[in-house]
Amino acid sequence: MTLPPPPGPYGAQPPGGGEPQWGGPPPQGPGAPPPFGQPGPWPPQQWGAPPPSNNGGKAKWILGGIAITLAIALAVVITVLVVRPAGGDRQQSDTANGASEFASANDTGPANIITEDPTCEAWGKVSDGLDAAVPEWNDQDYSLPAENWTPDQRAVFEREGAALANAITDVTNLAKQTPHRVMRELYGQLDAYAQGVIDSIPTYSLTDNNIVATYNQFFSTLNRVCDAIYFRAAKQTAPLIPAPVPPGNVKASDQSAMSALDRFISHNNGGCADWTTATEHFDKATEAWRGIDSKFSAEQWTPEQSSVMAAVGPVMTTYADDMERIGRQSGNAMWEDFAVMAAQYMRGYVQSIPTYKVNSGYLASVSTRLANAIYWACKAAT
Repeated sequence: MTLPPPPGPYGAQPPGGGEPQWGGPPPQGPGAPPPFGQPGPWPPQQWGAPPPSNNGGKAKWILGGIAITLAIALAVVITVLVVRPAGGDRQQSDTANGASEFASANDTGPANIITEDPTCEAWGKVSDGLDAAVPEWNDQDYSLPAENWTPDQRAVFEREGAALANAITDVTNLAKQTPHRVMRELYGQLDAYAQGVIDSIPTYSLTDNNIVATYNQFFSTLNRVCDAIYFRAAKQTAPLIPAPVPPGNVKASDQSAMSALDRFISHNNGGCADWTTATEHFDKATEAWRGIDSKFSAEQWTPEQSSVMAAVGPVMTTYADDMERIGRQSGNAMWEDFAVMAAQYMRGYVQSIPTYKVNSGYLASVSTRLANAIYWACKAAT
């Protein structure tokens, strides 16, 4: 019998409530935040699709058939520091970067599945540090405006703001050191939306929920990218997936060309409507898939489960194609990178279905968390 791997070093699963094992809850209306307890013994393995509801709660990763809750996936989780062997095949070469402060300056190829990144272990410390700094953060109802906070709630938000302010400097350094352009962009946008959370605290309102949700999703995406590397799901799958075509305009997504904390979507355009439609449709089309316990490998599926898994592959492939198309048509180079990356991880998951192992699920987790980040960034845009 195949057992799940040990806890992921870049984000543990949640405890007694949160998302179903295959993905996030649908983007519905407000609901009460779920209860939280101690992390479970294995890493999160939810591969579902849609954005979580924007209710201020935080659906964290769980293992098993727990029902969907209306919540935002925070992914500020306990980190296990693991020392990995040096070396490995780097997805991008360490070529000379000229005068650039970014190690990724020469990464001009298409966004893709990342098989190795030297910043992941440091990122794990940042993730762990944020969780430890404000443990009460997981219990907050983010749908409450500042005027309705109790003194204790206000104190929690203010301490979280201070923790995020400290983390921004660390994440900025990671953005400079990663050799991957898309990782640099993920770090940069984590900083941008973290700053948005900080700025919102004095006059926090219900609409600021969208900023919190976007920050949460970028945080969770980074955890899942690093877990997919650590548990070798990325390296086992990436060579089997055709590389996408190069991006349309790499320089336009260069973090150095942007204000340090610029959000990648500043206004809600037609692309946002298309993205929302695609993610919500995918949620409805994959309900049966999300009902399958993800901790079992392919040889343990029942005939009915095998049928569901076989049927969901084409749905995921269509979703991946839609994400890439919308991203490339957005006219936004960073959005294009994120969309292509999400599409590639989803294609990687589809490729793994016939011989599915538990670690394969991290691929879908990356895709759905990143797709959700774009979803909520659209809602946060003016």
